[in-house]
Amino acid sequence: MAAAKLFFLAAALISLSYLTGTAAAPVASTSFIKSSCKSTTFPEVCIASLSGYASAIKNSQEQLVKTALSVSLNKAETTKEFVSKLLKFKGLKPREYAAIKDCVEETSDSVDRLTKSVNELKRMDRSHGKDFQWHMSNVETWVSAAITDENTCTDGFAGKALSGRIKASIRNHITSLAQVTSNALALINQYAAKY
Repeated sequence: MAAAKLFFLAAALISLSYLTGTAAAPVASTSFIKSSCKSTTFPEVCIASLSGYASAIKNSQEQLVKTALSVSLNKAETTKEFVSKLLKFKGLKPREYAAIKDCVEETSDSVDRLTKSVNELKRMDRSHGKDFQWHMSNVETWVSAAITDENTCTDGFAGKALSGRIKASIRNHITSLAQVTSNALALINQYAAKY
């Protein structure tokens, strides 16, 4: 009983600190995020995933892009961990095991490409002209390839041969990942177009 009360108290404090941090975010920064997210494929997801970082983003398109990419990388890492754990389930059919194993490979590739993109953005801090374009082209290519990896994962679960909770759970995780990655790419393209 005491443990349950302690759990709920901790959850309430965490929620309160999150809400306070979000509410304290400057209105102008939140408006900038909302305005920028309008051009993405999933604007509501974009706003929800980036609004918590409004005070760090401020009104900087560069910081918005870096944050969106970091959010996508974080989501890719947690999705990879989730899918990897599914391989340990007992009683998987051979087809399920193969599809999950392929999905682990695809999410690993996605993590790798997004990591390269984050690092490339760090390297281009002082780049201008052709150097800037070259770095941005690399980022756009790798993020686009990460989206392809994510979609390839869900392709392995197509059809009626695979069904049930595992398929639905993986689809939900991959769909969420693909949405934030797609949004990051849209924001990257928007940023690159200004130079």
